[in-house]
Amino acid sequence: MLGRGYWTPDEPREADIAWRMSWQPEKAVPLLAGEAFCEKPPLTYWLAAVPIRVFGAEAWAARLPNLLYAMIAAIAVGLLARRSAGRVAGWVGAAAMSTFLLSYQTVIWLATDAPLLAAVSVALLGAYLGFYAPSTGERLRGYLLMHAALGLGFLCKSAAAWMVPALAIVALAVWEKRWRELLRWELYLGLVLQAAMIFTWIWFVYVGPDGLAHLKVFFWNNLVGRFTRIDAPNELQYAAAHRNSPGKYLIELPLYLAPWTLLVIAALRRAWRQRKSALDDYRPVRFALAASLPALVVLSVAATARNIYLAPALPGIALLLAWWTREILQGPDRWDVRALRATCVLLLLGAMIFIAALGVIGADAWDTMGSHAAFIVISAVGLIVAASFALRAWTAARDDVQRAQWSLLLAYCALLVGPASQVYARVDTWQDLASIARAIGRDAAGKPLILLAPDETTRAIIDMYVRTDVDLIPGPIDAASIEHLRADAEAAPQSFIVVLLPGRAGSITQRLRFGPRRGAVQPSDGQPELPWLQSAGLRVAKTYALPNGRRYALLEVNPRSARLVGKWTPESSRSLMFRE
Repeated sequence: MLGRGYWTPDEPREADIAWRMSWQPEKAVPLLAGEAFCEKPPLTYWLAAVPIRVFGAEAWAARLPNLLYAMIAAIAVGLLARRSAGRVAGWVGAAAMSTFLLSYQTVIWLATDAPLLAAVSVALLGAYLGFYAPSTGERLRGYLLMHAALGLGFLCKSAAAWMVPALAIVALAVWEKRWRELLRWELYLGLVLQAAMIFTWIWFVYVGPDGLAHLKVFFWNNLVGRFTRIDAPNELQYAAAHRNSPGKYLIELPLYLAPWTLLVIAALRRAWRQRKSALDDYRPVRFALAASLPALVVLSVAATARNIYLAPALPGIALLLAWWTREILQGPDRWDVRALRATCVLLLLGAMIFIAALGVIGADAWDTMGSHAAFIVISAVGLIVAASFALRAWTAARDDVQRAQWSLLLAYCALLVGPASQVYARVDTWQDLASIARAIGRDAAGKPLILLAPDETTRAIIDMYVRTDVDLIPGPIDAASIEHLRADAEAAPQSFIVVLLPGRAGSITQRLRFGPRRGAVQPSDGQPELPWLQSAGLRVAKTYALPNGRRYALLEVNPRSARLVGKWTPESSRSLMFRE
């Protein structure tokens, strides 16, 4: 969370938006490189802007609020599990929520999903307290907590915050045949609180520049457009990106729940076997399934799909695992023991995979004796501790399942603190986009800068680390954009042009043998293939690349092509651009 730079995808974009939010006068609409970015409401960027304003635009500062989000999600799920299944279940619920691979990825990433996960976790706690409250006062307090959390979640990622809690309440009312719960006034009173929070922000967007157009993108393109194709420009066709496929979430679910996938399967098996248990004893299972399965079904039929979209359903699965722990403490059966021991084997296999990854990814650690020693020591200690706890869990699985579970948790944490941290450090050199941007800034100092067909990441790093006043020529690179580029270059012949090159830098062998330390920008191998250079009257001034990372070219006007200015036509440009 705090020990790496901004990684693609998305983090450079989110960082630039938060950085601009730290100093832009109007706070209602997020800005990406100075242009309105209406995919998400601004709360995430407001919160990230606070440490940025104090400490600067470093990645660790922008992610400081993520530490708060992670703690809130863990505490909320822990309290939910404790309330429904007991004290030990509370600890297990918090631990599971913090360590599912998908929730771990969510909370360490600079994006709107981390605060959304925290908000949904609190909302589910409030929904449980309200739905099962024995009195009107407790019911009202529970539902008010839910609505307050959902209001904040909406300001992080729009109506996506409502999906899991709303579906959970409806599913519970249907399952338990408690239709009256859907008619209670306490359930709806908190909507006033939500409305006050949401419509205050909407009002400030509406009265701002292009308010109606921005609201249309926020609430039509970015909500309805996630589920189906709508009439909108290509750049606002959100259904066209991250296309869904049948069964995608079910196929990938075991990975999302790692390393506790087999334990969740054991919990589902026990839940099925005990489905005729007393109503109160089975309550945690019903709530857990209601908080996870309906959301899984809805997401499975959506037009778009990303693993991160399923993160708000993880609190329900963590609650199921917590309930299972309570049940097996009274006596595990052979399948419970097998699930625990199989998880031990998976963690030991994970340690072996880390050893292989360290040998491959960590080959660039041999540049200095100091980093060599640290790399070896930290990785070795983590692997030894992880293996020790995994073996301890194996022996304890039959007689002391609680000790076995905590041993598994410690083994997993040892893998993260030890070898995983070293892998992260090496991969971080592949993602050091700030070094490329600063190098471009030095080479283009004092000259006009043009971005040709930039993606969001390119716009973000140039905006944060180079300058905010650049000329932008949107993609794709075709005859029209080349004509635009040539006209701009002729008007300002001292201009430099930044273009993202296709592919990755270097071969695997080169990366393993000569990987650079962080901050080292590597020259790209040879001249990049840009078939439209001649037609645009440009030449390559410099190239930049990161190991196994992005490649950029800095272009300038070619003096030799100046005499061809009068001979250029869009047709000649087109023929040169697509020449084999």
